[in-house]
Amino acid sequence: MLKSLISKALPFIPKNLVHAFAQKYVAGETLEDGLKVVEDLNSKNIWATMDLLGEFVSDRKRAEQATQAAMDNLEAIHKKNLRSGISTKLTSQGLDIDDDYCYGNLKKLVEKAKAVDRFVRIDMENSPYTTRTLNQYRKLRAEGFENTGIVLQAYMRRSEEDLKSLLALKPDVRLCKGIYREDAAIAFKGREEVQANYKKLLTYMFDNDFHAAIATHDDVLLDFARETIAKRSVAKDRYEFQMLLGVRDNKRDELVKDGHKVRVYVPYGEDWYGYSMRRLKENPEIAAHILKAVISRE
Repeated sequence: MLKSLISKALPFIPKNLVHAFAQKYVAGETLEDGLKVVEDLNSKNIWATMDLLGEFVSDRKRAEQATQAAMDNLEAIHKKNLRSGISTKLTSQGLDIDDDYCYGNLKKLVEKAKAVDRFVRIDMENSPYTTRTLNQYRKLRAEGFENTGIVLQAYMRRSEEDLKSLLALKPDVRLCKGIYREDAAIAFKGREEVQANYKKLLTYMFDNDFHAAIATHDDVLLDFARETIAKRSVAKDRYEFQMLLGVRDNKRDELVKDGHKVRVYVPYGEDWYGYSMRRLKENPEIAAHILKAVISRE
């Protein structure tokens, strides 16, 4: 109930307060801001994946600008010899314009990444894009691109079948819980049932020689993953843990100390507002503190 009320109140939080919150979770507005954060993470033996924020692009000029900006990001990572790849949302590459047009931009991006020996994670958006996103990934793999991976969301009921459909590719899959609001007919809603499905999917990945990118901050799932890795003696090159910038840094450091590879998602760019609002919806306690600050000023 409280979470629902806070969610409804979020649009009324002044943008300057959201910006203050965002500074912990977003590297900054420029590429240089993002690169500095990656350099700092690398110095702590932490890998990164950089993401220029922005999605739901509806015109070709913006899609081409986003693609070029992502290519510039890859070049900068290469020149600085940083341990980082990039992540991209296909709606920023023009998926809302045309599938073939989007694929042309995506392929150009992955070709650039291959030339500088970097990895491109194709992010997963909300349910209207799931099948189309998977199709774009399969098309890249059919053309021989190995330097790319996909994301599956454990709260989606279809994810088990999607995972099984990728078996022949032995893909690199980032497994997360999922963040978008979806109907109960297609998505698990309860915390425990999402956790149960996450465990099932991760076990399938370990059973079938996928590369598992274990993206969660949930102690139940982190403990399950670590216990499974230890019991099965999973090779270190078959998995990594992934976390968001600014979220559970102590747990992140603990994983690194225990000898696990950890990668942090580093978002940057002028479109920080939408990303920050999604983080606030995930963290109602933080949102409540900000709302109290708003009320106290009035």
